[in-house]
Amino acid sequence: MYLTQALHRLLQQSPDLPLTISGDRVRTVRESVERTARLAGALRELGVRQGDRVGILAFNSDRYHEYLMACWWIGAAVNPVNIRWAPPEIRYSLEQSGTRCLFVDDAFLPVVEELRDLLDTVVHCGEQAAPEGLLSYEDLVSSTGPVEDGRFGGETLAGVFYTGGTTGFPKGVMLSHANMMVSALGSQACEPIAVAGGRMLHAAPLFHSAGLVAWNIQTIAGGTHVFTPSFEPVAVMQAVERHAVSTAMLPPVMIQLLVDHPERSAYDLSSFRSFLYGASPMPEALLERAMAAFPAARFLQAYGMTEVAPVATLLTGADHIEGTRLRSGGRAAPHCEIRIVGPDGGELPPGEVGEITVRGGHVMSGYWDKPAETAEVLRDGWLHTGDGGRLDPDGYLHIVDRIKDMIVTGGENVYSTEVENALGRHPAVASCAVIGVPDETYGERVHAVVVLRPGTETTAEELRDHCKTLIAGYKAPRTAEFVPQLPLSPAGKILKRALREQHWRDRDRAVG
Repeated sequence: MYLTQALHRLLQQSPDLPLTISGDRVRTVRESVERTARLAGALRELGVRQGDRVGILAFNSDRYHEYLMACWWIGAAVNPVNIRWAPPEIRYSLEQSGTRCLFVDDAFLPVVEELRDLLDTVVHCGEQAAPEGLLSYEDLVSSTGPVEDGRFGGETLAGVFYTGGTTGFPKGVMLSHANMMVSALGSQACEPIAVAGGRMLHAAPLFHSAGLVAWNIQTIAGGTHVFTPSFEPVAVMQAVERHAVSTAMLPPVMIQLLVDHPERSAYDLSSFRSFLYGASPMPEALLERAMAAFPAARFLQAYGMTEVAPVATLLTGADHIEGTRLRSGGRAAPHCEIRIVGPDGGELPPGEVGEITVRGGHVMSGYWDKPAETAEVLRDGWLHTGDGGRLDPDGYLHIVDRIKDMIVTGGENVYSTEVENALGRHPAVASCAVIGVPDETYGERVHAVVVLRPGTETTAEELRDHCKTLIAGYKAPRTAEFVPQLPLSPAGKILKRALREQHWRDRDRAVG
C-alpha cells in the first residue's frame, strides 16, 4: 500500500472529477495529478531524495494537498509543522528532524527569517508573489517536467509528525505509508466516513493527524476536497452551502461554534451526511444539539493519537442513535487491538481500570531519534498510551484518567512539562505545577498553580503573556492560582493528583 495509490485509481476512473476546491480555484483529478508530478520533479531537481524530510508551515489549501502527494511521489517524508507553535518550537522540530526544505505560505513569512540558517530551500506556496530569496511554488510547477511516481509504500517513512513531549520538547512520531493506510482503511471499513463522489470539508488543520486521516479516507473513497484556510464559522458555512459539503472531521469545539452560531439558520447546511469528531470528548448536551441541528447526518467519534495514525477506536453512527454509550470512546476499529493492563503489564478483566494499550499495523515505528522514549511506550508489541481506561463487557472503551501528565484542550495535546518549563523562566516563579481543569467549551483548561519567589508579584495574565513568547498560545495557562507551597510526596514529588482532585471531585472521570 502506498499513499499516492488512490490518485492513479481516480485518474483512471474519474479524471474530470473536481478533486480540490480552494477558494475560487477548482482543479480536476487530471490537473491535480499533473501538478503533483511536476512538483515532485521540482523537489527532485532541488536535491530532495528518498527519506529526506520536507516541511510545510501553512494553512489548509489545495497546495497543501499537492505538497503531501508530491513528497510521497518521490519517497520523501512530510513534516507538517503545527501552525500554532511559537518560533522556538518550530525551530526545534525542523532542526531535530533534519528538515532542510520548507514550504511556507503568506501568513508565516515573518517566521522564515528566524529559520533561514536551518534551511537549504524555502518554497513560497501562498497567494502573493514570492518574496526575494524564496522559490515560487507556481513557478516550480509550471517550469518543471513531470516525473513518474516511484510508488513508495509499505514501511517507507511517510512522515515525521510532531507531538508534545514529556521532557518539554516535542517528539517526532514516525509513521510509514502502511501505518497511515491501515488506519484509514480500517476506519472506513468500520463505517463509511466518506463516500465516492462525496465532498469533504477541511477546516480542521491538516498538520493534525485527525485532519490528515480524514483527508486520506476521502482520497481513497474518491471525491472532492474542499479547503478553508482555517476554521472560521461564517467562512465554513459559506463553503458548505456553496459546495454542498457532505462530510467533515471537526473537534467538538468547532462543532459547538457551528451549532451555536447565531447566523447558522441563514445558511443551507442540509448537505451534511456525516461528521467525524475526536481529539477531545464531546459533551452529551452538545452532541444532542448537534444531532438536532443536522438531522440528516451521522455522527462518528474516534479515539486515538498521532502514534497510531491516529485511530484506535470508533463509536459508530448506530451507537450514537442507540445513545447509551455516548460517554465511551467506542470499540476497537477493525485494524486495532485494545488491551487494558495493570502496573505489572498483565491484562485486566472488563470493568477494571488500567492503562490502555494498542496493537496493530497502524502503530508507529517510534519517535525520531529518541530511542529511550520509544522503548518506554513500545513494549512487547504494544503501544502504551498513557491513558487510563476500562473496557465494558461488550468491548466499549471508557477513558477515565491520564497516566501520563498531559492535558487535552480543544483537541490539542499539551504536556504539563512544556508549560512548567516556560513558567519557570519567569523571574517571579519559584516553583509551579500545571494541571488540566474542567472547561465547558474546551473540555480541559490549562491551569497553573504557582509559588512565587519572596518579594515578587505577578498576575495570571502576565504569566500567560510570558509563556506565549516561548510556547504556542494554546499551551499557555488560561488561569492561575498562587499558593504558599505545593503538596509533595515523601520523595519530594509534586502531588498533582491532589491538585486536580479539588477541580474534578464531582465528575465521573478525571479528564475533560
